[in-house]
Amino acid sequence: MTEHAESAADEFPEPSGSGRVDVVGTAHVSEHSVTEVESAIEESEPDIVAVELDEGRYRQIKGETPDDLDASDLLRGNTVFQFLAYWMLSYIQTRLGDRFDIEPGADMKAGIDTAERLGLGVALVDRDIQTTVQRFWARLTAVEKLKLVGSLAAEMGPPLTVGLTIGAVFGGLFAVVAGAFGGPFIVPSGALSVLPGSLGSTAEGLLDTLLLICVVAAGIGIPIAALLVQFRGEADVEEFDMETLTDTDVVSAMMEEFRQFSPGGAEALIDERDAFIAHRLIALREAGYHVLAVVGAGHREGIQGYLDNPETLPPMESLTGTEGGRRFSLYKLVGYGFGVVFLVFFGLLILGGASQAVLLELFVALVAVNAVLAGGLAKVAGAHWSSAAAAGAFGWLTSLFPLLAAGWFAGYVELRYISVNISDIATLNEILNDQESPVMDLVSQMRDVPLFRLILVVALTNVGSAIASYVVFPVLIPYISSDIGGMQGVSRLLWQGVREGTQILVGVL
Repeated sequence: MTEHAESAADEFPEPSGSGRVDVVGTAHVSEHSVTEVESAIEESEPDIVAVELDEGRYRQIKGETPDDLDASDLLRGNTVFQFLAYWMLSYIQTRLGDRFDIEPGADMKAGIDTAERLGLGVALVDRDIQTTVQRFWARLTAVEKLKLVGSLAAEMGPPLTVGLTIGAVFGGLFAVVAGAFGGPFIVPSGALSVLPGSLGSTAEGLLDTLLLICVVAAGIGIPIAALLVQFRGEADVEEFDMETLTDTDVVSAMMEEFRQFSPGGAEALIDERDAFIAHRLIALREAGYHVLAVVGAGHREGIQGYLDNPETLPPMESLTGTEGGRRFSLYKLVGYGFGVVFLVFFGLLILGGASQAVLLELFVALVAVNAVLAGGLAKVAGAHWSSAAAAGAFGWLTSLFPLLAAGWFAGYVELRYISVNISDIATLNEILNDQESPVMDLVSQMRDVPLFRLILVVALTNVGSAIASYVVFPVLIPYISSDIGGMQGVSRLLWQGVREGTQILVGVL
């Protein structure tokens, strides 16, 4: 069991010797289920009430202060996406609770309260939520992950508004980078020359930048809006009769729909937990306890099947621990590839006889553009000045050493000023439930939530470093190396480096 379940076991009454398990399937946001749980416990008078909770969720339901999140875990890239998956699942349940005017998990709380009132034991039999979410995320395909994150974005407002807002952000970044190296791109040169002095060129530049942002925003935002329409889903949840959500046919249909969306995700979220909970219940049954298990209706059939046929249970070891990611990751491959390119680039320049002055100029340019973009986007995300400074100072390391993401450094410094907590997720859910505020107001409110700000700082710092290294720096190379012949001079040094490197390699072999 969880730590709480093990400590609570010392307070269990003596087993009655009946050694049986009764399973009650509930809807987690149904008032009817609350009454059903209370009645079932009072009528059957079990030794133990087992609830579909782990230690963390039990503490939340009891109103205790939830544990602080392990921020060091959140700073690791993949864990951020696992958090998004957990947030999405939590948000769905919160929305259902708001629709039906009942607190999510009220059925579990009813089971705990009734057991305590009657002096019965309480057992926490579910798998740790962090393990479940990690395994759930690892089983999702890339398309399924995109749909999950897209569904969360779709809840922030009307799809077109959200899409154009995202497009405008990228459009602004593109316009700033493009404007630094050329232009005008849309407004004809000299179109506003009728204005006096330098006012014409200034107005021309501003108008061109504004139009460029609008074009990019539309080009990116409209396709995103079209995707969000698909993610949003127009089904009216209020049409469901909550009393039917525990019926076998209805639950089976819902589970089948989820399996069609993600077979792997359903395995981690449903099947594995069925087996895990069944392991716990069988152990209590074999100890001679009469157990009443309160579980979600979607788990009832699977758990009962294992209780009836324990020999079909998978080994407990296969249900615990983290799920290994795929050995091949295109994202990691591209990241490492860029790191190798930078190291080879500077290495060949050295072998080609580039002067220290040229190497220093190129390296300073790499550091400078990373400092501006990584530090600047960290500040846009709401980072403190010291966090933004850390993002700028270490941004260039991401280019040469992909394992050292600039966002980690900014995140660790930001943690000096904020404390993230699992309760931040509830705050984010409340903000998203506001369907009337503009998208930018929602984003501003979410940025004030420590957990969201930390993730945003980490993410935008890494995005800034990537843009600086893979977009801006290559564009700057011809200007920086003008004293050695621009790109032709750089190419000459690179080819000389290839020849020198080949000769060294042949000599070694």
